[in-house]
Amino acid sequence: MRTMEWAARGDHLGGIPRKMMFMSVGAFAKAVANLLNTTTVYNLETLLRLVRHRPPGVPLLTVSNHMSTLDDPVMWGLKDFPVTDAESGRWVLAAEDICFKNPVLSYIFSGLVWKCIPITRGGGIYQEHMNEALDRLIDGAWLHTFPEGKVCQEDAPIRRLKWGTASLIARAPVTPIVLPIVHHGFEKVMPENYMFGRRPPIPLCNKDIKIVIGEPIIFDVPKLKHKALEMSRDLSFSHAGWPKTICGLDEAAQRCLYTTVSEQIRRVMERVARYQ
Repeated sequence: MRTMEWAARGDHLGGIPRKMMFMSVGAFAKAVANLLNTTTVYNLETLLRLVRHRPPGVPLLTVSNHMSTLDDPVMWGLKDFPVTDAESGRWVLAAEDICFKNPVLSYIFSGLVWKCIPITRGGGIYQEHMNEALDRLIDGAWLHTFPEGKVCQEDAPIRRLKWGTASLIARAPVTPIVLPIVHHGFEKVMPENYMFGRRPPIPLCNKDIKIVIGEPIIFDVPKLKHKALEMSRDLSFSHAGWPKTICGLDEAAQRCLYTTVSEQIRRVMERVARYQ
């Protein structure tokens, strides 16, 4: 059994810890987003529709830039958004060295309670817990990722994306609906270098937050795999930790596929970021 296989259980202690966590953190997120700060959201109806009414068995994969340690959960604290609903709430990839650094935090952030999946930065796209993320997509759940890989508070274009998100899209038996989200303002609510190079102890107030939700990105995965095979015909790689074949592709083709998918997501996020 994989280490995190148990963590998706929603019936842990009757589901009460998870429900309490979503209710309390959801209330906090709504307070920060709507009472303490001013949040403007574009195209919320698309996110609501895909969270509530997508076809059975079809997973939702939301992707966004990463401006602060408060992005999740506050970006879901939108008016009319069911952030306190544990059943429909997102799963999210979370940095193991921040969210799982001791037993108490590991319990709180685990799939049993706050529906987080630990990711070891630098551990590669085929690290063990990426299989847990893939399992959630197989379940038809909603998964959120920050494909830039870390917080960046600079006013700069979307950075080159890590391949983990692309690998999940390619490996999922049912291709997920991929929804891009770009936000600005969380870097002002929780700046990394507020005082003496540290974050503030509580979120700052009276800031403007802007969240733009794009339209779903359509991926024809079989066609992209065929293209990757063509592109990789004369390439060769040998990297420890990579499976020799996955999705019917050798390592060279996998790299071409993940590069293509990641670049398509990045370009769409750039367009969404320019929305006024």
